[in-house]
Amino acid sequence: MTDPQISEATRIIEAASSNPAVIRSFFDDDTFTVTHVISDPATGKAAIVDSVLDFDPASGRTSFESADKVIHYIQSEGLEVEWLLETHAHADHLSAAPYLQEKLGGTLAIGRNILKVQEVFGKIFNEGTRFARDGSQFDKLFDDGDRFTVGSIEAIALHVPGHTPADMAYVIGDAAFIGDTLFMPDYGTARADFPGGDARTLYRSIRRLLSLPDQTSLHLCHDYKAPDRDTYAWETTVGEERENNIHVRDGISEDEFVSMREERDATLGMPRLILPSIQVNMRGGHMPEPEDDGTTYLKLPVDRL
Repeated sequence: MTDPQISEATRIIEAASSNPAVIRSFFDDDTFTVTHVISDPATGKAAIVDSVLDFDPASGRTSFESADKVIHYIQSEGLEVEWLLETHAHADHLSAAPYLQEKLGGTLAIGRNILKVQEVFGKIFNEGTRFARDGSQFDKLFDDGDRFTVGSIEAIALHVPGHTPADMAYVIGDAAFIGDTLFMPDYGTARADFPGGDARTLYRSIRRLLSLPDQTSLHLCHDYKAPDRDTYAWETTVGEERENNIHVRDGISEDEFVSMREERDATLGMPRLILPSIQVNMRGGHMPEPEDDGTTYLKLPVDRL
C-alpha cells in the first residue's frame, strides 16, 4: 500500500538537489544531544531542531552555554529563525526553546500527540488542573504529513511513534531529522519502554523512515558512541541504516526486533535527567509556575518509574 506522506517526502527529497539546505550541528557532551540548525542560503531563514538547556540536577541550576552557542551562530550568519522544532518530549535533556524563542523568535512546534504525553505524565507528576493538557504550551502541533517551509526549502512532518507516542521526524529539503527513532548503525535504535512507548510501533515507524530514498541523509538527536568507535557521530543515510543497523537492518523481522528491544529495555535504567526533563519538556520547555514563595519547584515522584 502506498504511503502518501512518504511519497510526498520522497518528492521533496528528490527535488531538493537544486536548493540544498545548510546544516550546522552542535553536540552537547553532557547529555550526548545534537542540536541542528537548518538554513536556506537563498533567504537566510532557519529552523532549530532539539535545543538543549543546561541543567545541573545536583543544584537545580540552569544555564545557557549550549543555547548561546546556537544563538551566536545564528546571529553571526545573519539568519532569521522561523521554526523551533521538537522531535518529541525528550527524557534526557531539557529544551531551551523558550530561551531561544525570546532571543531569536520563531514558531515552537511539536507533534500533536504531545497531548498523550501530557495526559500520562500529568498524572505521574500529579499536576492537577493548573497544567493544561491541550498542547497550548506550543505554537504549532503537527499532524502526520503536515507541510511547511524553511525559507524557500520545502519540508514535511512525519509521525514516527514508538519511542514515545509523540515522536516526529522532519524532512527538510533532502535531509531528515529523526529524533530518537534511530541511532548510528553501530549503536542501533531507541528504547521503547517509557510510558506510551511500544517496540512494535517503533519498528514500523523505523521501516517507514527507511522507505525514503537510500541517499537521504539522516540527522540524529543523540550519539552515545558504540564501544569500538573513537568519535561521536550523528549523521548517516537511509542506505547505511538499511544495510548495517545492528538492530533493524534489512532482513530483521518485526518479531525479532520486538523480542530484542523488549529484552534489552528490561536491562536499562532510567535516564539521569528523565524526571526534570519530562516536567519541563511537556510544557514546551517552560518551567512549572512558581509557587507562593516565588520559587519554581520540580517534583520527584517516588517509585513511579
